Amino acid sequence: MSLKVSEINPWVVMAVFTVLVGPFALSFHMHYPDEMYYTDAAVKMLQNGDYLTTYLGSGELRFKKPILTYWTVLAGFKIFGVNPLASRFFFLLAGAVTVGMTYLLSKTLFADRKIAGISALIMAANPVLIFSATRSIPDVLLVLTMTSSAIGFAGLIKFGNATPKKYLWTLYISLALAFEVKGLPAAALGGLGMFVLLINPWQRIHWKTLFYLPAIVLSTVIGLFWFAAMWKIHGPTFLDSFLYDQVGTRVTSRALLIFQNGLLALLLLNVMFVPWVFFGWKKSKETVQKLWNQNPTFFIFALFWTLAILGMGALTSKFYERYLLPVAPVIAVWIAWFLVEAKFEIKKHGLKLALGVLLGLNFIVLLFSAWINFQMNFEILIWVQFLAGIIIFGYLFWLFILGEKLPKAISYSLLLLFFFISTATYRISLPDQGQQVKIFATENQLSSDGKIGFIGNLHTSSKIRIGLGTSYDFVDLPPLTFREVINDYDRLILEDKYLDSIDHSNFKKRVVATNWSSRHIPDLLLSLGKPEFDSLMQNYGKKYYLLEVK
Repeated sequence: MSLKVSEINPWVVMAVFTVLVGPFALSFHMHYPDEMYYTDAAVKMLQNGDYLTTYLGSGELRFKKPILTYWTVLAGFKIFGVNPLASRFFFLLAGAVTVGMTYLLSKTLFADRKIAGISALIMAANPVLIFSATRSIPDVLLVLTMTSSAIGFAGLIKFGNATPKKYLWTLYISLALAFEVKGLPAAALGGLGMFVLLINPWQRIHWKTLFYLPAIVLSTVIGLFWFAAMWKIHGPTFLDSFLYDQVGTRVTSRALLIFQNGLLALLLLNVMFVPWVFFGWKKSKETVQKLWNQNPTFFIFALFWTLAILGMGALTSKFYERYLLPVAPVIAVWIAWFLVEAKFEIKKHGLKLALGVLLGLNFIVLLFSAWINFQMNFEILIWVQFLAGIIIFGYLFWLFILGEKLPKAISYSLLLLFFFISTATYRISLPDQGQQVKIFATENQLSSDGKIGFIGNLHTSSKIRIGLGTSYDFVDLPPLTFREVINDYDRLILEDKYLDSIDHSNFKKRVVATNWSSRHIPDLLLSLGKPEFDSLMQNYGKKYYLLEVK
């Protein structure tokens, strides 16, 4: 039985992505370290009314990234208030829209709903996209804007020198926004894409077609706006900081490290597309030749972008899997094109095996999460989420039994894993330290007068800053020299490991947050539901204290 293409609606796939990833994204089940740079700055923007200059939690200036990610966090705070949901809301939507953009990219290139539908399913199940959509950092915004630019490139590939102007507008404006998200990587990929189109012998694009002045002028203004503003306000010093981050601390010249990063990037690029890369290998040589004959321009474009992102990853001094994400939608379209031409949906054994493995993983996570929640206090929202997850699991299992809609079931089962994981981590991670401090401040009517100094893990500081909101002046103290400045503060919040390193005899001490310590999670799990759990939390839990001068 062939795949029922009419049932792969991109809006449905986007909605499923949002619903199943949403619980994991919109609370701090996990908090990625780099999020603090953007949330801290956005809180500061709300406090001082300066929406252009970006600050660290310590009050120091930070110019390492362009402005668009900061504004995305700021928009969430403006609309929903300062809270974890608001900090990530638009990043979750950006992930969902990227799925839809991948569908549109495929439709632009091939006008084939089957290829487009499979492309969307592959991208929705991409674990790097899922993780990026749960973090308030630039990567998901970069992949969104680069996918939009790829639609512009797709129009040029399809129509050649007769390309409608809407594709040129899409190309240039998207690249400008991508530059305001991440800087030089966007410019490098955009420039490479244009180079490929200018030199490819199958459908060479004339430079006059690409040189569409209205779009170029507007995109230049958009792309350089923040940089010009920073130059005017802060002088050329900001540019040194930006370039040092973009090139100086990122690029390595050591041959062995380049080789290691390159291999790691290649490996992770394949892992990103598991299980899809395992399908369609029978007669793969003939299928690849067929793709080349159908559309050599897109074939070369996708190859060059893939090699470019692998090269960029290899040259970094420290490689992260998220560096591969900007070209993932283009690769997803290529893989979908390959799979459809290979008639992969007819070979059900591999599809059913992959789905069976994923459903088995879901079942294990479901059992583990149910066990945790049965041991702790009843929370109706979690059990409602459980019920919804079980219904979805039952639907996917029914598709497995019938052997129908298997690509869709594979994609949704990967997303369902995150849905179930959030029901387990809810008990371990939430409420996070920031929300605990917020509750404490409300219940104890904590005054917002004066400054509160913070000593401890800066990632926790950013969560507490979100919890306290804009009413409190909450300042990160230098980790090595905080003893020199603590006398300037009447109130401190500090991590437990620093408590004995200062003289706190003149302070009133109260616990404002207690969370599971990562080192002692196994001990705490084994004691769930037992009388000793509370005492173990007191002994092993990670605590934060409020110190106030007596």
